Amino acid sequence: MDSKLLKSVINVAAPILLIGIGLFLKGFFESGSSIWTPIGIGTVMGSIFIFLMGMFLIATDEVLEKRYKGKRVAPLELE
Repeated sequence: MDSKLLKSVINVAAPILLIGIGLFLKGFFESGSSIWTPIGIGTVMGSIFIFLMGMFLIATDEVLEKRYKGKRVAPLELE
């Protein structure tokens, strides 16, 4: 399951990253004041946020899967 989730996160984040880089470069190299530069920066940051949240979900899934592989220990009965 992790590889599916990783591939889907990459398939979502990579195009957004490329669009953000393109918008940033358009605004940066255009003459005069341009609104595209901050929009490009925000898009790149959004793409990074999507990627990091996906990695967090994958890590959480791994921890939960490994949690159930241990031996079951009976609780102590105290009188």
